[in-house]
Amino acid sequence: MRAPILVAFVSHDGQTARIAHRLGEKLVAAGLPIDVVDLARSTCTPDGVRAVVLGSSVRYGGHAKVLKAWIGRHRGALGTLPGAFFSVSLVAASTRERDRGVAERLAADFLAAAGWRPDAVRCFGGALRYRQYGVLFRLMMCRIAAKSGGSTDTSQNHDYTDWGAVDAFAEEIAGRLQTPPTQP
Repeated sequence: MRAPILVAFVSHDGQTARIAHRLGEKLVAAGLPIDVVDLARSTCTPDGVRAVVLGSSVRYGGHAKVLKAWIGRHRGALGTLPGAFFSVSLVAASTRERDRGVAERLAADFLAAAGWRPDAVRCFGGALRYRQYGVLFRLMMCRIAAKSGGSTDTSQNHDYTDWGAVDAFAEEIAGRLQTPPTQP
C-alpha cells in the first residue's frame, strides 16, 4: 500500500473539520490513501506519509497555536514533503476584496512565523454557528458579521464556505500528487 497523505487540522467550531474531511473524501475519490487527523486530539507525526495538508481556523485574529507548535516540531520532515495549507475564517468570505486580502495576509504571516512553505495555500470562508454560541460570543460575532457583510440573523447558522473551491483545491492537490516527478 502506498504511503498516505496526512490531512491534519485544528478546528474551533467544526467548519475546519468539515473542510478537512471534504478534502479527504475528494482525495480518496481520486485514488489516494489518506489519514484525516484532528491535531488537537492526536499525537500524530508526518513520519511515513507521502504529503501533508494542514488546516486551521482563525480565531481572535490568529491561527491555532497548537498547529504552529506542531509545524515547529516537524519542520524538518515538512520541508521534504509536498504540502498544502488551508485557512478558514469569516473574513475570507467577506464581500469586500480588502477583507479577503486580510485573510490571505493572516495565512502568509502564520506560515512565515511557523517556518513552513507549503506548495499551495487557500483561504476558505467559515461558518457562523450562532445557535451554538453563548450569548456574549453570539453578540460579538453578530457585530463582526455586520462589519464584513455577513448575516446578523442569529436565529440560524450560516455556512460561508465555497464548497466548489474546496473541491477544486482537492483536485489541485490530487493532480500534483498523481503526476510522477520529472526525472533529472
